[in-house]
Amino acid sequence: MTGLNEVMEKPPRLLSSQLFHKQGLVEVVLNRSVLAWKETETSGKRGINNISEAGGHAVQVCEIVAVRETEDVQTNTEGKRRNAQQQLYPCAFTVSFVRRTGQHRWRCSDITFRCTNQGLCQQWIQTINEQLSLLSSRPKSLLVYINPYGGRRLGKRIYEQKVAPLFRRASISADVIVTERANHARDHLKAEANLGKYDGVVCVGGDGMFSEILHGLVTRIQNDHGVDQNQPEADLVRCSLRIGIIPAGDSQPMDVCSVHHNNTFLRYSVSMLGYGFYGDVLTDSERKRWMGPARYDLSGVKTFLSHNYYEGTVSFLPAEDHKGNPRDKLQCRTGCRVCQHKHQSEEKPCEMPVKENSDIDSGAAWPVIRGKFIAVNAASMSCACPRSPKGLSPSAHLADGTADLILIRKCSRLDFFRHLLRHTNKDDQFDHAFVEVHRVRGFRFQPKRREAVFSVEDPSETGKRKTFGPFCSGPPACDYTSAHSSWNCDGEILSHAAIQVSVQCQLIRLFARGIEEQQCVSEEPYTL
Repeated sequence: MTGLNEVMEKPPRLLSSQLFHKQGLVEVVLNRSVLAWKETETSGKRGINNISEAGGHAVQVCEIVAVRETEDVQTNTEGKRRNAQQQLYPCAFTVSFVRRTGQHRWRCSDITFRCTNQGLCQQWIQTINEQLSLLSSRPKSLLVYINPYGGRRLGKRIYEQKVAPLFRRASISADVIVTERANHARDHLKAEANLGKYDGVVCVGGDGMFSEILHGLVTRIQNDHGVDQNQPEADLVRCSLRIGIIPAGDSQPMDVCSVHHNNTFLRYSVSMLGYGFYGDVLTDSERKRWMGPARYDLSGVKTFLSHNYYEGTVSFLPAEDHKGNPRDKLQCRTGCRVCQHKHQSEEKPCEMPVKENSDIDSGAAWPVIRGKFIAVNAASMSCACPRSPKGLSPSAHLADGTADLILIRKCSRLDFFRHLLRHTNKDDQFDHAFVEVHRVRGFRFQPKRREAVFSVEDPSETGKRKTFGPFCSGPPACDYTSAHSSWNCDGEILSHAAIQVSVQCQLIRLFARGIEEQQCVSEEPYTL
């Protein structure tokens, strides 16, 4: 029980008492970071179902939701033993806290301690509340947007039954807006919301609602500071308000990519931009929305069999040396040292090595790559998902001011299948002659031929492509470059193929702790 003893003995102790819990005495200790307790008498029960060690338990102060005085509620089944407890320990307080119940899952739990007198009980309540008030990362006022059609049309019920009671218990006030139309949240944030009243903006909904809040909040901040978003080189102002999707914890900064066509702002991206394969999958799936989520599987197979490639030019601004590289196997996790490194945009771009047999012009400040590509992807995060546990770029970072630019050159269908297959296992998906990856602070893409502007409302107008090319192991003889692909921007289709992308370092902050390890470490939760 060394870990618990170290925590309980760690100075300075703010408060220490012998209190009664369930059927025995426990020693309870509070310091600035942990509330810990251990049994001093043999008890017939183990106590609360928390991570424990030989009768000892600990909860970090930042995971305490609230503390309150407890009223006695006696039942007939508790009998004389409970009456004796009430006589010896007549006063009680209850601590509500969050605890892990599984991988990335948390639940709210309560523990009640009984005291010998009212003064001691109030002292514990006051001291714990004082420590909670020192948590600068904990919000006090939130603006909440609810998509009533999100979560299988259960968004409003989920908030009212699950979220609102937790906010009330934690003394967090919330102004709630139930959206009535598409982009309601975005437009309200851009023009009407009094942002000075709030510590954060929270959405109850899916990716679409998050995108609305992202675009509304970032646009509002730029407008308030007189920043023209249509200028690709504009230095965007960071958002002080945090964004949440009903999580809890600390503040996690996050990069945002701004996407422009010429001098016109198109959209912000926080996860992935994909041209070619992923753009074609999204464009085709939009025509099959009636199928539900299954449309992505069908469109994926169809796009793979079509095996289109697109000719164009990519230029990019390389990241600094200290940002690492996409193949260094250094994954972004809570407390990531790469993301904590101070972003220095004034540093000169580093020299990028010229890849053998690569059509690349390294003489310019922005190296230029020309070729025929099956896919051009940019990942601002790993983009891990159940089907791709490592993600599109396993070593991409959330808040280092860079994106990983992945270029999949024209290759055989079989080779491309091998590349896709490596996303599902532990093999290096970049270890192919036709794949190259660069860590960048920005990039430009220009299709070879003049692009035809299409309407995002009608994806079928993106051009007519020949599909289902020859099933051969070698490169296809057919030229599929007569039409352009579309850019997939976080699940939305961009209206232009020629774009310029700039990574805005830590432009927004989330209510989050960062990416945690896949397996929860549960042996010593109280190790600081």
